[in-house]
Amino acid sequence: MSATSPNRRRNIIFLLPDQLRPDFLSTYGASFIDTPNIDSLAGEGVRYDRAYSASPICVPARTALLTGMNAVRNGVTDNLHRIRSDYAAAGIRTWPQLLSDAGYYTAAIGKMHFYPWDASHGFQHRVTCEDKVWLHVQDDYSHYLRQRGLRKLHGNEHEGYFENRGAITHAHPWEHSWDRFVGRAACNFIRNFGGDGPFAMMVGFPGPHNPYDPAADFPEKYDSEDMPGSVPEAVGDTPKLRQKQIDSLRGGWNGVDYTEFTEGHKKKMRAHYAALVKGIDYEVGQIVESLHVEALLDNTIIVFASDHADYLGDHNLAGKGSFFETCMRIPMIVRVPGLESATSHELVELRDVTATLLAFAGIDRPSNMDAKTLPGLPVSTDEPRDRIFGLLADGWMVYDGTWKLTKYRTGESVLFDLIDDPLEQTNLIADPSQAATLRRLDTELSIYLMNEMRLSMFDRLVDSGNMSQDPSFGREGWRREFPAPVQDVH
Repeated sequence: MSATSPNRRRNIIFLLPDQLRPDFLSTYGASFIDTPNIDSLAGEGVRYDRAYSASPICVPARTALLTGMNAVRNGVTDNLHRIRSDYAAAGIRTWPQLLSDAGYYTAAIGKMHFYPWDASHGFQHRVTCEDKVWLHVQDDYSHYLRQRGLRKLHGNEHEGYFENRGAITHAHPWEHSWDRFVGRAACNFIRNFGGDGPFAMMVGFPGPHNPYDPAADFPEKYDSEDMPGSVPEAVGDTPKLRQKQIDSLRGGWNGVDYTEFTEGHKKKMRAHYAALVKGIDYEVGQIVESLHVEALLDNTIIVFASDHADYLGDHNLAGKGSFFETCMRIPMIVRVPGLESATSHELVELRDVTATLLAFAGIDRPSNMDAKTLPGLPVSTDEPRDRIFGLLADGWMVYDGTWKLTKYRTGESVLFDLIDDPLEQTNLIADPSQAATLRRLDTELSIYLMNEMRLSMFDRLVDSGNMSQDPSFGREGWRREFPAPVQDVH
């Protein structure tokens, strides 16, 4: 491992709102909302307009970020999976651990979605404010509320929760809201520790994830009628997928039934979501201002992204969990002091942030990581991606920049030409004229999955050389270390 000298290293802040769509940011073209603080990050950096979450649900996306390994390699393809307990013994090193070892003071502020929720996973300093539906988690936000005679509230404790499909006005004032708590904690970290040496801080905002719960006294309100309409459902293509999602969202953590899902419902959700996005933009401004006050802004790199997006009614779906564009396409901005503003049209993935953070810190990337450095930056060293491979327990996907093939565990498959059909309305899976395209993509996806499956079994690797020529193997009682380190796989 190599690192630049401490007095030359820049601070790093990684901002990660939960479930944020790029088309709700004015820097990505939204006309119904103004997000000047987030937009300003692109003024000194690169905005990526084809950034994707390859595993678009919370825990798989975040674990891929943590490890720099895709969801099959790290074994986390579902929200109820967790990174293996012996990951360190298996040779997996998280990016916060690598930065901590290199002399950075690492901090995790807000929602991380770790299992267990109070794990450090390499972060030295934590201020916790976890998922909005984890009401029984005794995190720092829970203690903060309790000191003020308040408690975490489920969305269903608010008027209109079920009728408005999760869109409510929260009973707590804005000052005590989830994202306000996180933004304030991030600013406190900058004030208290920012001048002590290089730091790397990840800030996980719980919003704008559902429930869509802006406070009554939040100064920005949005009218449902001003919200953009939803992408229509391509009827008949994935009815089992939609029913599976309806069944999941009826569960106790959410409890909302989306069987009837009108355009009025969708626009109401979008108006409340927009207010949450505006609140996060305010917190981003506060964080940047804190850097300015502490004379740290010119020595701090800021990365802004999201773990996945939110359908908000597109394709008659809610939340996330499949591979349509409005679920897996995410915002991504990297601000580097002194860098000229630019827009990248290359395909990039969320976990490419991991390789980029390590590169900015001057740390060699471990060989087990399949993350790449983001293009257009001073630390960019990798060839751009020409494919995005989507990996979840319930589905697989390959996208080559034009064609997208998705296969779901429901048995449903879709093939879209995103150049001619950007809203994914015409499924060409059975079109004879696209048989060659289908075969090509299906072969690419199959080969990729076979290779990643092989790499995922590194811990059971018996030998990385030629054990037939090893005399010790021929004797009784030979044992192979378990887990085998991931670096042994080639």
